[in-house]
Amino acid sequence: MLEGKKIILGICGSIAAYKAATLVRLLVKAGANVQVLMTPDATNFITPLTLSTLSKRPVLVEYFTPETGEWNNHVELGLWADLMIIAPASANTLAKIATGLSDNLLTAVYLSAKCPVYFAPAMDLDMWKHEATQHNIGLLQSFGNILISPGKGELASGLHGEGRLAEPEVIVAFLETDIKSKLPLYGQNILVTAGPTYEAIDPVRFIGNHSSGKMGFAIADQFASLGANVTLIAGPTTEKSKYHDINRIDIISAADMLDACLRFFPDSKACVMCAAVADYTPVTVSVQKIKKQDKELHIDLKKTVDILKTMGQQKANGQVLVGFALETNDEEKNAIEKLQKKNLDLIVLNSLNDKGAGFKSDTNKITIIDSQLQKSIFKLKHKEQVAVDICNKVTELINAKN
Repeated sequence: MLEGKKIILGICGSIAAYKAATLVRLLVKAGANVQVLMTPDATNFITPLTLSTLSKRPVLVEYFTPETGEWNNHVELGLWADLMIIAPASANTLAKIATGLSDNLLTAVYLSAKCPVYFAPAMDLDMWKHEATQHNIGLLQSFGNILISPGKGELASGLHGEGRLAEPEVIVAFLETDIKSKLPLYGQNILVTAGPTYEAIDPVRFIGNHSSGKMGFAIADQFASLGANVTLIAGPTTEKSKYHDINRIDIISAADMLDACLRFFPDSKACVMCAAVADYTPVTVSVQKIKKQDKELHIDLKKTVDILKTMGQQKANGQVLVGFALETNDEEKNAIEKLQKKNLDLIVLNSLNDKGAGFKSDTNKITIIDSQLQKSIFKLKHKEQVAVDICNKVTELINAKN
């Protein structure tokens, strides 16, 4: 959720400022671009050099750099950020921003910020409990600012109770959860299949296809970016997901994929079947490697269970089922036939006759046809952009069925 986010981290004068080093590392590790702002008092607790090294950006403390006269534009900083965190937020700074006082760069940027603002207080127990502090926190929340509550434990004064800065891991988890909760597919279970299946002939050989899994993985990543709980059933592939919280189920054969789909489909709001599943599998599998012989080798094949058709038969009211049709001739006719026979809500058609579309390529060219035979035709795009188009159509259907 924090990948590519531009984050301002404001650090106030508090003994808890030492935890900011870990917080910066975690934010950067999550893929965020972090700009650290410090109040002058905060530099007494942790050095700007430490935080600059970890954030890989100059740390800003004053309105301007005395040596050069260069102005640190608080308005531009407020516009630049996707979100702002003040951690630790001292009682002093909370009072300032609650009443609109801006006597340092951090408070001026807060007043200029157009993005969500989170604040994580850190102070002694009595200061935290004081009516003035609680009043200021209430004011900030009434402005739409978001409180990350302090923890309980031993405080710098020796007292024990509330007031400890939330641990950096807790802050990052809070940010990710809060951002995700505002996304359009938050809480929705989405099932995606990707890649080929391998049908064993013997312990060494198999029947397979050229699917790389790129399209399915791009779709799974896009759904995750929209806040969905994604389960990705993946055949043999070297592809990796961008999001660590995607539930990846690795399978090998069509039978494996069928079992996994039947397990996860009932609890899924939508399913996008992007995998290139084998239509046939050997009747018998040799337990030993088949030795090369002078005579011809004949392998008897049997049909695999049609997973998409099976899921179409089991589809409940409110569920969205999407299939793919990779065609070489009579493309639209074959896609519509598949859409109707298998009780799909959408079918994504791509043709091997289109240059840059199909297996292994980083690009794809698709046409999406819905159950009313309405067509949406898209130009050749990178598969990540194609995934956006597909997921937008699925999201529209989910909303329509809710």
